[in-house]
Amino acid sequence: MFQSFETTAAPDRGPARLERLRRAMKMKDLDGVIVPRTDAHQGEYVADCDARLAWLTGFTGSAGFCIVLNHVAGVFIDGRYRNQVLSQIDLEHFTPVPWPEIQPGPWLIDQLTGPTRIGFDPWLHSRSEIEQLQKSVQNSTITLVPTDNLVDQIWADRPAAPNAPITLQPLEFSGRSREDKCAELADELMSRGLKAQVLTLSDSIAWLLNIRGTDIEHIPVVQGFAILHDDARVDFFTEEGREGVAQLGAGLTVHPTRSFASALQNLVGPVGVDRTNAPYAVSHALDISGIEFEWNEDPTIFPKARKNPTELQGARQAHLRDAAAMVEFLSWYDAADQSSLTEIDLVTALEGYRRATNALEDISFETISGAGPNGAVIHYRVTHDSNRQLEAGNLVVLDSGGQYRDGTTDITRTLAVGPVGHEEKRCFTLVLQGMIALSRVRFPKGRCGRDLDPIARYPLWAAHQDYNHGTGHGVGAFLSVHEGPQRFSAISEVELEPGMILSNEPGYYRDGAFGIRIENLVVVENAHALSNGDSARQMLGLETLTYVPIDTSLVIKEMLSGAEKDWLNSYHTACLRKISPRVSETAQAWLAGACAPI
Repeated sequence: MFQSFETTAAPDRGPARLERLRRAMKMKDLDGVIVPRTDAHQGEYVADCDARLAWLTGFTGSAGFCIVLNHVAGVFIDGRYRNQVLSQIDLEHFTPVPWPEIQPGPWLIDQLTGPTRIGFDPWLHSRSEIEQLQKSVQNSTITLVPTDNLVDQIWADRPAAPNAPITLQPLEFSGRSREDKCAELADELMSRGLKAQVLTLSDSIAWLLNIRGTDIEHIPVVQGFAILHDDARVDFFTEEGREGVAQLGAGLTVHPTRSFASALQNLVGPVGVDRTNAPYAVSHALDISGIEFEWNEDPTIFPKARKNPTELQGARQAHLRDAAAMVEFLSWYDAADQSSLTEIDLVTALEGYRRATNALEDISFETISGAGPNGAVIHYRVTHDSNRQLEAGNLVVLDSGGQYRDGTTDITRTLAVGPVGHEEKRCFTLVLQGMIALSRVRFPKGRCGRDLDPIARYPLWAAHQDYNHGTGHGVGAFLSVHEGPQRFSAISEVELEPGMILSNEPGYYRDGAFGIRIENLVVVENAHALSNGDSARQMLGLETLTYVPIDTSLVIKEMLSGAEKDWLNSYHTACLRKISPRVSETAQAWLAGACAPI
């Protein structure tokens, strides 16, 4: 199994660790310290050695941070984790703080009096993050102090840094050679008068160098740092002793990670640095060495987000393969004695069908399998301790995905355990209406994720309902299942461009009762012209990549408009046509019934 069901949160260990951290703070003459979830590469998912937030607090969510003061330890979590955090931390010693509603600066000002020093590890925070925090406390007596990582100092059995082999992502999947990518970006550096560019995001480096690895669970990246020079040479800094280094070829020099800081101090400027994701320590090292640098955006971000034709074709094939596995699973599920199954049984069975494709490299994240009230926990992780038996009338949120060499998938379907109530169906239909609305949208070039996010929410808003997560995130090409900068979100100001892959996943969650989410992946494309439209206006649309039936037994058909019914019937016709040849006879029969028109 790629997935583990062990309980990783250890709230009972938090108080003693917190006390040791406070003693370390005192020795450093600090009144507080920030413990982020992220690592030096600003990754959403981190290696075991970088799971400092979870080690200290017990909270295992993919976003958040803790600010430890002498009298309080605030665990800042967003709307996805408001329920989860309550069961994972010791509430007598750690205090949940709703974030971003409450920002760290005002919280610190409210908690502290007199001159105080708050420490932060300069390798775990970007320059923009620290500058924003400094600005928010500038009229107070609070001082932010770069310091060694105090958690690492007290973490006696901290795991070693990952050192997995490096593999190449071949041209048949990448669509562009490393040399071609580096040459194009080097030309951009020269045009801006830059001598080099510092790269610190693991997926940016993986994309640029056409390399993959297993340093981060379920995310096929190699952790390291890179410096791209204006002559297209690359210095790559990673853990020593990795297998696969010899195959990387000319123009790429590999160095140990420990030499990265000194290499920065020997650069010839001007050097490009991304303020939003490069560690504070990078620009500080350049600054104290007198090396000129400029703030700019990581130049790989948009080329990586705009999938090339080879990557898009790979994504389509990966999604058809994954859809066949999902259909085999759903056929099995409908025929099973559902009340004898547990959440873990669903995860195990689904992974088995994906493995049967003989193309699965990994799952793209730990499958979310939440039955009944567990489905209302947006990022629920099933463990042997929490594993719930399916019960008649339950809804099950099943959110999963696969990593294939030709693409990354992510799909959510809400399953019924026998007949369910009218209220569950009403809410399911509202979520479906939002998902259909976003699937059908046409929009002018230049629009951002924040412009489209309300389209998926409107049916729920009209019913005085909503959900506490973005409508969709970007997805990589055999890379991170959560890829920036594109997303459907109220705070996204990134222009949507052809080739960008995103999820379309509205949901609804009723605490203590049930959860609903429906998710397909889509890719931004140029929309075909309409005969009565403005010929000079460029319009975009969304091509659906995911072809797995949506359970129509959960739909209140009278709530759907004619256009919504037409979309759903057309979608199911496409599912039947595309997936039926790829599945067993038993699954074909099930698929025909699941795709019957309404």
